[in-house]
Amino acid sequence: MDASTKTKKGAGGRKGGGPRKKSVTRSIRAGLQFPVGRIGRYLKKGRYAQRVGTGAPVYLAAVLEYLAAEVLELAGNAARDNKKNRIIPRHVLLAVRNDEELGKLLAGVTIAHGGVLPNINPVLLPKKTERSNTVSKEPKSPKPKAGKSPKKA
Repeated sequence: MDASTKTKKGAGGRKGGGPRKKSVTRSIRAGLQFPVGRIGRYLKKGRYAQRVGTGAPVYLAAVLEYLAAEVLELAGNAARDNKKNRIIPRHVLLAVRNDEELGKLLAGVTIAHGGVLPNINPVLLPKKTERSNTVSKEPKSPKPKAGKSPKKA
């Protein structure tokens, strides 16, 4: 056998031992930050279906990335409203519950250390008296203070 016809060892199944190309992940191809390969692996291992198409993990990664970006943007706004630099679970809860669509999506979800939305039932608030009517009327003359009434035996 001629030594030139043999492939070099450690070439990883490639012919020849030339320079290796930089791998391009499916996340980079799709322009996503979320890991397409890992999500595909989870879909296969989870046995959600017998077969998983090539586009399914890409689509799911894109949806998850969009939802995460939406929640983080709203939570960042809530943190800035509270004059904080760091997002805490309270800010996430305020962001989710104040947004109509996210609130509907996460209606049955409890966020740990999130607290509750500030809400006071209007029935519990003090009654508003109309000051304009009392100002227009003549002020009542002050009643003289009655002294102590004598005790009855």
